[in-house]
Amino acid sequence: MKYKDLIKKMTLEEKASLMSGKDFWQTMDIERLGINNMFLADGPHGIRKQAEAADHLGLNASLPATCFPTAATVANSWNEDLGEIIGDYLGKEAVAQQVNVLLGPGINMKRNPLAGRNFEYFSEDPYLAGKMAAGMIRGIQSHGISACVKHFAVNNQEERRMSIDTIVDERTLREIYLTAFEIAIREGKTKTVMSAYNMLNGSYTNENIHLMQEILRDEWKYDGVVVTDWGGSNDRVAGLIAGNELEMPTTAGETNQEIIQAIKNGRIKAEVLDECVDRLLDLIFTTEQVYKLPKKEIDKEEHHRVAQKAAEESIVLLKNEGNILPLQKGKKVAIIGDFAKDARYQGAGSSIVNPTRLEHTLDCLEESGIVSIGFEPGFERYGKMSRKKVDKACVLAKDADVVLLYIGLDEATEAEGLDRQDMKIPENQLELLHALHKVNPNIVAVLSCGAAVEMPWIDKVRGLVHGYLAGQAGARAVLRVLSGDVNPSGKLAETYPLRYQDTPSFYNFPGKEVSVEYREGMYIGYRYYDTANVNVLFPFGYGLSYTTFEYSDIKVTNDGVTFKLTNSGHVAGMEAAQLYVGCKTGGIFRPNKELKGFKKVFLNAGETKTVTIPFDDKTFRYFNVKTNKWEIEEASYEIMIAASSVDIRLVDTIFIKGTGAPLPYDKSKLPSYYSGKANNISVEEFENLLGHKVPVANWDRLKPLGYNDTIAQCQYAKGVFARVAFHSITFAHWFLRNIGKRSTANLIMMSIYHMPFRGIARMTGGIINMPMLDGILMMVNGQFFKGLNHVLRERKKMVKVDKVKSTIAGAAKEM
Repeated sequence: MKYKDLIKKMTLEEKASLMSGKDFWQTMDIERLGINNMFLADGPHGIRKQAEAADHLGLNASLPATCFPTAATVANSWNEDLGEIIGDYLGKEAVAQQVNVLLGPGINMKRNPLAGRNFEYFSEDPYLAGKMAAGMIRGIQSHGISACVKHFAVNNQEERRMSIDTIVDERTLREIYLTAFEIAIREGKTKTVMSAYNMLNGSYTNENIHLMQEILRDEWKYDGVVVTDWGGSNDRVAGLIAGNELEMPTTAGETNQEIIQAIKNGRIKAEVLDECVDRLLDLIFTTEQVYKLPKKEIDKEEHHRVAQKAAEESIVLLKNEGNILPLQKGKKVAIIGDFAKDARYQGAGSSIVNPTRLEHTLDCLEESGIVSIGFEPGFERYGKMSRKKVDKACVLAKDADVVLLYIGLDEATEAEGLDRQDMKIPENQLELLHALHKVNPNIVAVLSCGAAVEMPWIDKVRGLVHGYLAGQAGARAVLRVLSGDVNPSGKLAETYPLRYQDTPSFYNFPGKEVSVEYREGMYIGYRYYDTANVNVLFPFGYGLSYTTFEYSDIKVTNDGVTFKLTNSGHVAGMEAAQLYVGCKTGGIFRPNKELKGFKKVFLNAGETKTVTIPFDDKTFRYFNVKTNKWEIEEASYEIMIAASSVDIRLVDTIFIKGTGAPLPYDKSKLPSYYSGKANNISVEEFENLLGHKVPVANWDRLKPLGYNDTIAQCQYAKGVFARVAFHSITFAHWFLRNIGKRSTANLIMMSIYHMPFRGIARMTGGIINMPMLDGILMMVNGQFFKGLNHVLRERKKMVKVDKVKSTIAGAAKEM
């Protein structure tokens, strides 16, 4: 331990106090020992340090900060260096706002296109996500503060996120859902990890010994701090035993007492607490060093330009029929779509950033050189039909050479706390598109959303530019791509299926009650589509350019692959070359190909460069469930250099000697996994993969409701009070949606409907404690008056204790 002498000076109460927050965003301090508090702030793509009352849902405004493109956007750059640059600027701003721990990046896999926080996550591929995250972490931590990689792990749905049990087999867990974390932790060397809300195979992630000790601490040798997601602690003592040092936010000392009692009765050894305190002290002392240096002012203009550069490199050109783009000089352009007036540039929830400035398309048109003949909104932002707006847009479009149509998903559709209902663009926007096509077929659509959408309408546009959620400078960046000032080089970090029903997790998303079963196993995203030969709209890694690239002269050695890349077109540009590897034997089921490397290369017109992509420890490995280790299968491997997962330009093979591990599977019991057609797996075959029975997935309606049951389950409660409350909540949600207050309606789902009862205590900062919660549960379970009396009695006790504490604290100050 680094701080053994200091820890010896602490009382048991002081040690326990460090294990939970002082308030919503700060850790506890111990003034007499010179231990200061830390400030933690949201920050996947910009600092969200709240100046006034704190909340976790982005309700109250934060201090102004640069809003960079979201992770889903930056991943399309396929540029680790760009991730590091963004991290560098995030770190500078975090230091300027006196933040010790920046809560990001988020690197959960995009298992399903409807997951509500997909806009915060990089990719459906763990290698790409891990590499981009590692770069960002290095940038953030170069300033002496800590990044916080999240949400560890398998947090892939918002519905019932605080209590859902994720059922996943060990190999899929390791290869798909933990590899990005492994890269971020080992290569990025993050100082902090945030545990997820959900359960994993029967235990909450922050209490899961296999996840937190055997993998994170023992295998990956992680010696940093683990912090709960806000309100994510279930059993505080079990979490501490697993090595989850910090619980956030504050519980007003309630869980400190649980730790103290556990030490006294022997449930926790004193050394376990000391080790947790030691790791937390190291985080405090190392991240506060930067604040002893002279304070540096932030150049907001410079940071804005970096946000613009990041957006420019991340924009994806998806369609360019007849080379309608870049727009020819002098062409008359009609600007249509509400998002051109008010940019859609970030998601909603805890990651929402208050930008230092915000550019909108209409404000940037003049300097872009694009000749605009006018603007019409064309549609109501939140889905309401308006024939008048459509008609006015069509009148404008008739006189244009080209229509720039800004469409996408609104802020209420993509938000933390709830999953999307479908993959569709709102109907009123499609009505506008169809009407415009009748009067002017020269339509270039500019799409703004943070995740995949269906595009049955794609034949109605000649050009399609996907800006994703491009941050505060995204509008100008898109215009520079449209005008040709920037040659687009973004490539998709996720697959766009033709329709939602084609997705491998279609039958198993989301988990509605107790659990969610990952029956598709490792076959998520392109791993499924390419192996099962399912046609897609746009494949993983796809993106067009205003120039062309030729690949040649592949050479494969034991160290990696080398090839030549030539810009065969007429303008300078960047190409994201991708390395895929496929095993030629069938002993162990695998996807046809998996991403194992990539490199972004800039080339002038006519220029050729030799590109090398090295192999690493992840190139040929697989996780063997029999040996419980990473192994290598002895086989010939196909080495593919590609422009996308389906656009393979160069191929060679290499024989790799294996580790001699026994085959882990009985092929006859896993036919769907060996064929790759894993979108509709039977429970029996899934159990063969798991190696055990799946737990019951439905609520037991006859059981009394407990701490980890949700408000949604009150529909089955014995207490009339609880059932009335449930129906009132559902009516309020329905009513607010129907009168157009969708954001407010969403808040009900986010902060009430799917909240487990323990969250009432964990998220109220001590206003309601666990004994009071016991009384609430009595009321819910049919003992209304007994429960009410219990709540009032416990409340009275708590007020009395608080008064005593205040008196003692006041006396101590006077001394």
